[in-house]
Amino acid sequence: MKILVSILLTALLSFIAGIYFPWWSIAVVAFLVAILIRQPIVHSFLSGFLGIFILWTVLALWIDVKNNSILSQKIAQLFSLSSPFLLIIATAFIGALVGGFAAMSGSSLTIKSKQTV
Repeated sequence: MKILVSILLTALLSFIAGIYFPWWSIAVVAFLVAILIRQPIVHSFLSGFLGIFILWTVLALWIDVKNNSILSQKIAQLFSLSSPFLLIIATAFIGALVGGFAAMSGSSLTIKSKQTV
């Protein structure tokens, strides 16, 4: 249950932060969510990873639909990808790695501080 709440909270707060701050604010959000919701390191990584992966996939698909796939087709050709959908997945994967590692860092910070007390 904690992992589901953490995924949703990471995605929601990252969406809000993305409106007002640079793209890397997703790392700060995932880090803070992992500190607030204490979980094992693996669960924190998965919640940060999945929260950002889902968010960035939805946002990239939304942008792709809005411009009739014109931009994604040209960028996919530039990177020699066979499909614009692969570009969307690659974009989401890169953001998800940032969110996952940030959440893992936040989780390991809380575990270390918990052990020293």
